[in-house]
Amino acid sequence: MPSHEILLAWSIILPATAGVIIRPFRWPEAIWAAAGAIALVALGLLPPNDALAGIRKGVDVYLFLIGMMLIAELARREGLFDYLAAYAVEHARGSPQRLFLLVYAVGTLVTVLLSNDATAIVLTPAVYAATRAAGASPLPYLFVCAFIANAASFVLPISNPANLVVFGARMPHLLDWLRQFTLPSIAAIVLTYAALRLTQRRALNEETIRADVEKPHLSHEGRLAALGILAIAAVLLTASALDVQLGLPTFICGVVTAAAILLISRQSPWPIVKGVSWGVLPLVAGLFVMVEALGRIGAIGQLSDWLHQGVAQSPAGTAWASGLVTAIATNIANNLPVGLVAGSVAASDHLPRQVISSVLIGVDLGPNISVTGSLATILWLTALRREKIEVSAWQFLKIGLIATPPALLAALAAAMW
Repeated sequence: MPSHEILLAWSIILPATAGVIIRPFRWPEAIWAAAGAIALVALGLLPPNDALAGIRKGVDVYLFLIGMMLIAELARREGLFDYLAAYAVEHARGSPQRLFLLVYAVGTLVTVLLSNDATAIVLTPAVYAATRAAGASPLPYLFVCAFIANAASFVLPISNPANLVVFGARMPHLLDWLRQFTLPSIAAIVLTYAALRLTQRRALNEETIRADVEKPHLSHEGRLAALGILAIAAVLLTASALDVQLGLPTFICGVVTAAAILLISRQSPWPIVKGVSWGVLPLVAGLFVMVEALGRIGAIGQLSDWLHQGVAQSPAGTAWASGLVTAIATNIANNLPVGLVAGSVAASDHLPRQVISSVLIGVDLGPNISVTGSLATILWLTALRREKIEVSAWQFLKIGLIATPPALLAALAAAMW
C-alpha cells in the first residue's frame, strides 16, 4: 500500500478509536467505530470483501455477547442482582468492612460466571441501591464493581469477551486455561482487594451502616434465572473442555433460558429485548473492521515481526514486556481494540504460551489504571451517570495506580510458572 494511503488510514483509525474512548458530543461509542469502518471502505483503503471478512471474524464474539446480555438483563429484571446486593448488606451485620468484602465476593462471582460487562451493567445499580438503603456512602462499594470486573475477568474463558477476542478459534481447553490462569487470577483478585481496602479504609472506618435493611423477595422467576445462570456456566465450561467455540453455546443457552422463564411467567419478551445494550455489537464489528485495516497496511505484520525477534532473543523478557506494554496500551486505546490487535498478532504464528498468557493478562487486568481502559469500566461509568454520580478520571487514576501495578506484576509472575 502506498505511504500516503497508509497515512490516510491511520488518520481515520486513530480519531475513530479516540472517539470510542472519549465519546465527543456524548455520541455512543458504536457511532465512532462504525464511522471509522465506513470511512475506510468508502475511501478505498479497505476493500468491501475485506471489511466483511473482518466483521465475520467477530461472529463468535457477537453470539457470546447476545447470549450473556440476554440472561443478564433477564436476571436484572427479575431482581436477582438486587437480591444478591441486599444479601450482602444483610450479612454484613452493620460492618462496612464486612460489607465491602461481601460486595467484592458477589462481584467476583458475577464476573466469573456472567462476564465483567454484567458486573458493570447490572450489579453496579443494585449495589448502589442496596448501599443507599443501608445508609452507606455508595462510592467505595461502587469502586469494587469497577475493579473486580477486570481483576476477575480471566478466571474462566467466559469471564470477559476480550478472552474470545485474544484467543479466537485458538481458545485453550478448559484444563489448559485453568493451568495457565488460576494462579494469576488468584493473585489479581487478592491483591486488588487488598489495594482497594487500603485506598478506601478511611471512608469505611468513618461510617456506620444499618443492619436491618429489608431484603427484597426473590421471585420464582428470579430463582429460575439463578438456576439458568448456573446451567449456562456448566454448559460453557463443558464446551470449553471439549474445545468448542463459546459463542454459539452462549447464544443458545441465553435464548433458551430467557424464553423458558418468559413462557413460565407469561411475560412479553420486548422489555428484555429493549433492555439489552445492542450498541455493543456495531461497536465490536467496527473495531474488527479497523483491525482488518491495520493488517492491510502492515501494522499487524510489523508488530508480529518485533514480537518474534524478541522471543528469539529472550522468551521470558518478551513475555514480561508484552504483558506490560499491552497493559499500558489498553489505558491509552481501550482494551477491546488492543485485544483485537493482540489477537491478530498472536494468530500470525506460534508464540510461547507465556507470551500469549501475558498479553491476555495485560488486556484483561491492565485497564484498571484508567477509567477508559476497558469497555466494562466505560459501561460502569454509564451506570453511575444514570444514578447522578460522577467519578472523574483523576479519582479513578489515583486508585488505579495503587491497585493495578502490584496485581499486574504478581499475575504476570504467576503466569511464568
